[in-house]
Amino acid sequence: MLLAIPFFGWAQATSSAGDVGEGIGAVADSAASAALEVKQEQKEEGEEEEEEAVSEVLLSKDYSSPKKYVISDITISGVKYYNSDQIINISGFSRGDTITIPSDQISQAIKKFWANGMFSNVKLSAAKVVGDKMVLDIYLEERSRILSYDIKGVKKGEKEDLQGTLHIRRGSEYSEHLKSACIDIIKRFYYEKGNRNVEVGATVTPDTSIGNGVRVVFEVNKNSKVRVAEIEFEGNSQVSDAKLRGAMKEVHRRRWYTFWRSTKYIEKKLDEDRQHILDYYNEKGYRDAAILSDSMWTINSKRVGLKFTVYEGKKYYFRNISWVGNTRYPSEALGNILRLRKGDVYDMVALDKNLRTDETNSVSTLYMDDGYLFFDVQPTEVRIDGDSVDLEIRIREGKQATINNIFIQGNTKTNEHVIRREIWTRPGDLFSKTQIIRSVRELAQMGHFDPEKLEPKLNPNQADETVDITYIVEEKPNDQIELSGGWGAGMFVGTIGLKLTNFSMGNIFNKDAWKPLPSGDNQTLTIRGQTNGSYYKAISLGFTEPWFGGRKPQSLSVSLYYTNQNNSVYFYQTGDMSMSVLGASVGLGQRLKWPDNYFTLYNSVDYQQYRLNNWTGQFIFTDGISNNFSVKTVLGRNSTDQPIYPRRGSELSIGLQITPPYSLFNGLSYTDPNLTDKEKYRWIEYHKWSFRLTWFNQIAGDFVFALKTQFGYLGYFNKDLGYSPFEGFDVGGDGLGGYNLYGIETVGLRGYKNSSLTPISNGVQIANVYDKFTVELRYPFILSPQSTIYGLVFFEAGNAWSDMKSFNPFSVKRSAGAGVRLMLPMIGLLGIDWGYGFDKISGATSPSGSNIHFIIGLPF
Repeated sequence: MLLAIPFFGWAQATSSAGDVGEGIGAVADSAASAALEVKQEQKEEGEEEEEEAVSEVLLSKDYSSPKKYVISDITISGVKYYNSDQIINISGFSRGDTITIPSDQISQAIKKFWANGMFSNVKLSAAKVVGDKMVLDIYLEERSRILSYDIKGVKKGEKEDLQGTLHIRRGSEYSEHLKSACIDIIKRFYYEKGNRNVEVGATVTPDTSIGNGVRVVFEVNKNSKVRVAEIEFEGNSQVSDAKLRGAMKEVHRRRWYTFWRSTKYIEKKLDEDRQHILDYYNEKGYRDAAILSDSMWTINSKRVGLKFTVYEGKKYYFRNISWVGNTRYPSEALGNILRLRKGDVYDMVALDKNLRTDETNSVSTLYMDDGYLFFDVQPTEVRIDGDSVDLEIRIREGKQATINNIFIQGNTKTNEHVIRREIWTRPGDLFSKTQIIRSVRELAQMGHFDPEKLEPKLNPNQADETVDITYIVEEKPNDQIELSGGWGAGMFVGTIGLKLTNFSMGNIFNKDAWKPLPSGDNQTLTIRGQTNGSYYKAISLGFTEPWFGGRKPQSLSVSLYYTNQNNSVYFYQTGDMSMSVLGASVGLGQRLKWPDNYFTLYNSVDYQQYRLNNWTGQFIFTDGISNNFSVKTVLGRNSTDQPIYPRRGSELSIGLQITPPYSLFNGLSYTDPNLTDKEKYRWIEYHKWSFRLTWFNQIAGDFVFALKTQFGYLGYFNKDLGYSPFEGFDVGGDGLGGYNLYGIETVGLRGYKNSSLTPISNGVQIANVYDKFTVELRYPFILSPQSTIYGLVFFEAGNAWSDMKSFNPFSVKRSAGAGVRLMLPMIGLLGIDWGYGFDKISGATSPSGSNIHFIIGLPF
């Protein structure tokens, strides 16, 4: 009878995914060194000869007598979910093939199965050998498939971040190595958050929906975060522990008075602070400073201490500084930019900054703005004499590079020509580092892209002295839909609005462009309506084209608006009082080239018609029609790096709004007691001045210092006529009136109630002069396209006066407080502030005290 021969020159291995490489090597070596020794089974005496001889294959290291076999058939065993044809195709063998034993044919087949990644066990054996014919059996065990997985014990946001990191897909192969690797990834994720005591386990259970399916659940116990309680230094005699701790920007000691600082122990952050310590020493002239060792000791399960052993060395000074290789600029000019002189402390950080890293005023920027992309500078210490260092700055200027191609990548909504017109680099121009930085700033100011991910990518070609520039952008939602209700001015006001910031008016009749609205041309369309029923109704429509005509950065703005108020309370009429305002405005803005190209000039023509019917208490006349025709000019400058969370730059606005001086030529005598208010204010006249300045500075990390000041004055042409009944100021509170009231400019001052700083004159509460000063310290919690959240603390002061004679810029009402801002793309900016007013308001016996303010939009 025929016997099944168990194994020939066989190789068997079981391993996890991480052991695949090792397994392949071991299996291949085993298979390659195997030989088949065929022993003919002898026929017993008296037995009949079988139709076929039965052969037995044994494992042998003998390469001296290789034998050839013809594969008569191939059988598949062990697998449950793969068909035979698939497996045979992977092996590379076919019926009728001739194989030599020993040879690398077996090892190559085994490598193919391991490389496939679907199997946990591979075994090749001879099921039957008759003469030179063989039945080859391929035995495989399949890996389990992950049908689902979950992470428990973590927050929703953390789970989403981990899922993006683990990259486990439904149907992927499960192995012990995969489980261990995922556990390590999860642990590292929490290590970087300060959870050094995190515990991670995994439970694997069969999923009965598929035979070899499993469900994996990772259980995370974050435990308490490990924080740094002490930071000590040894070996420092010239620099105190406090100063070295202050040089550490990422890891800090836990103290109650440094509650805003991170005290979590994160190894990655500690690596950065090691360099910060050395940078501090280098700034002070200690060029030989080094950290000899550092260690951590455990205080308890939640606290650790850090100790650094440093070597300070001696303090050095610059002596002679010379320049070599510079032909484009003289040494004197380069020395002025370097700003380091003989006798100065040997500040290696300032040296690197002034040579390379300062984006606005460095030797590198000077050359790169002139096309020298391949420029290189190397400061070399040529002599050290005592505590003095002679420095030779070696320059390799290279050739000037020309911009070849400009590419835009990542824009899915904004049209490419709209992006290109905001870019300051052009094909054929000499390369300029400053122009690239300016281009990134302009793209960020558009508001359509994530400013944290704007990236210019350079592809230089030194052979032909050209460079390709790719601007990589990531679109973010920027349109806003407003559907809200709020309480203001003693009433509930409902608001519905739509603000499209990337609209395309040119495609409004193109049905293919409605996805869902025509967009991509950076135009702004605003529609807004407000009402509380019958007391107050308002509607406004605005449109802005930032590149009117398409050839120059010249904006066109058009707006229409209408409001109506009466003294009814919701739907109950209580008397015949009403006021309505109908207005329109057309403006043109342009970018200037002088004093620099951050300046803009905006001019507009505005008209409002006020209709008052027995409207008392708010304006200095109560009945009649008043017309306001004015011309406005605003000189502005904006150099901030981005609109939502600016870190550097400034905003300046100087404005004048003026009407014709009707009183000089209309023939009316304003001293005539018989002149009615209707006649006196039929055409109002005034000149209105405004000044606003904001300055941002990034002081440490993402901490931003903001300084703001503003001033407003409403003047008149004729002292007998006096101030205009409209266009005055209302100061105090959050700056929100709850509704739009044209004719009054609302100015917020936190820590005081709305309108509480506005003086009352002749029974009317209105200010004609005001000033305001603000200092803010900001820090972001989240900076992402989906939302921007930052906190702030502020100090504020300001006041309002009825006329210029009583104006005193130092007689201000002071306040301080803190707040939070939340920027949501579809809603806009929301905020809440708590402010404490330190001073008394008019008529009060005590300071204003604590007040809560709500912020909507971008107030100054």
